Amino acid sequence: MRYCINCCIHLLPNDLHRQCFRCCGPNHNNQKCPVCKGENKIPLYTDSKQMKLLAVLEVRTDHRESWHGFFCLRKGKLCSLIFGLIIMTLVMASYILTGAKHGLLLIPSPFHYGPFTSNPSLMDNESLSDMKDHYQPSKMNISYVKDYPSIKLIIDTITSKIEFMTRQRPDLEELKKQEPHMFSVIPNKFLPNSKNPCWYEEYRGNTTTDPYATNSYALYSKRFRIIFDYLRKVFWNHLYHYKGKHYRLRCLPHFYIIGQPKCGTTDLYDRLRLHPEVRFSAIKEPHWWTRKRFGIIRLRHGFHDRYPVEDYLDLFDLAAHQIQGVLQSEEAKEHGEMSNIIIGEASASTMWDNNAWVFFYDNSTEGEPPFLIQDFIHAFQPNAKLIIMLRDPVERLYSDYLYFASANKSAEDFHEKVAESLQLFETCLLDYSLRACVYNNTLNNAMPVRLQVGLYVVYLLDWLTVFDKDQILVLRLEDHASNMRYTMHMVFQFLELGPLSEKQEALITKSPASNTRRPEDRSLGPMLPTTKAILRDFYRPFNTKLAQVLFDDAFLWKRT
Repeated sequence: MRYCINCCIHLLPNDLHRQCFRCCGPNHNNQKCPVCKGENKIPLYTDSKQMKLLAVLEVRTDHRESWHGFFCLRKGKLCSLIFGLIIMTLVMASYILTGAKHGLLLIPSPFHYGPFTSNPSLMDNESLSDMKDHYQPSKMNISYVKDYPSIKLIIDTITSKIEFMTRQRPDLEELKKQEPHMFSVIPNKFLPNSKNPCWYEEYRGNTTTDPYATNSYALYSKRFRIIFDYLRKVFWNHLYHYKGKHYRLRCLPHFYIIGQPKCGTTDLYDRLRLHPEVRFSAIKEPHWWTRKRFGIIRLRHGFHDRYPVEDYLDLFDLAAHQIQGVLQSEEAKEHGEMSNIIIGEASASTMWDNNAWVFFYDNSTEGEPPFLIQDFIHAFQPNAKLIIMLRDPVERLYSDYLYFASANKSAEDFHEKVAESLQLFETCLLDYSLRACVYNNTLNNAMPVRLQVGLYVVYLLDWLTVFDKDQILVLRLEDHASNMRYTMHMVFQFLELGPLSEKQEALITKSPASNTRRPEDRSLGPMLPTTKAILRDFYRPFNTKLAQVLFDDAFLWKRT
């Protein structure tokens, strides 16, 4: 039997609430209601065929303020309420767990140790008061100041483990065993009338054959397809025909801009390609030597099909066509004119990224890679020229973080990532050599920021085991930014390029800088002073060794 507790109701025989009347709502008046008759009660009449008795029930008028209504909820509503509470509990639990994981909750950081002690050599003779002059920390930053003494202990441990050992250079025959196909494609001698390393290769296709049909760069990237569409159209016109056979000119780069990332390599590339004697690969950074030849697009995404050396050589076809145009000209045929066009390649990973070795080469007993990128480049091009652009490793790391971090970027987040990376690097050095840790794929992928990329001298010493020092030009971004004309002249002289007109030189040196920091990243401000102090301590022994190797104290980066 249904009834309405909010109304003065005469329930009719059909017992439908929709037929009730005299709603006892907020305007109900007991004195005027003919049913209530002025009494402080609500009569409820029930009627049915089976009952002859008139029952009068007294119900309190303050029923809305009681808890009785809660227990009168329908079962469905009660279940919905319970279900909603469960969902809310799960959401809150998820938020708490996620917040704790990312350091969003007020949970003490594992890198916040004891109190900060004053240190006069905190930032290259910069005191704590000097730090406050150019960066006023908020209340949140006080905890990061406390990190310094304990993280300094980690850095001291790292410093005590640093040992620059000479690397054993592998034999040529060992290299051939590792990459037999590469050695079968690239000859050991190049054309004598070309400054750039080039050679003729027989082409066995016909006019309907697509020479770039299987090129992995074209297959996996849309932006390369436009370039290869053009190459297809002009390919047959640039073949050399001799005694019924067809030959295509193949070329490798004459020079490589090998590093480092976030050190101005893009700006150097953009200016250098304006020189009339310089050409580059179809794309700035093929990353073939370090990644693509191993089938790596992004290491965290696993391995794809390996890019064969032919795919890499295809990237230089545009430049090869121009070199061939000079070689086939009447002047060259009659007077033996030499082609002075040179090709460059500017993958900023070439200097340091050897992460793939552990998957393809037999591991050594010390955990160090038996073969490095430079071993293979030198095997094919012992006369190659290498350009390295470096930068204060402390500032490079922060720029690298701002460029590659996807979300929640802040000076505080950077500090936490630096502290975590230092701990991981220390742990590795307790069991392995410096070289093994620098080239350790697992460690490099685990570190939240790429500390190892700033260990310039470790990589440079390994390159110097196979290339002569006069084949490597090392520049500083700070010098390039302050005197661009001087650094570009150094590059032109190093590559033995021809003279430029005043107009050409002005075009190269006065163009706006390339790949500068994004506006949204600039708004984040500088790193925390404590973070800078920590990183200066970490990189100091490596910078000291670098300055000794290059005989230039500017690479100490005491003041940049």
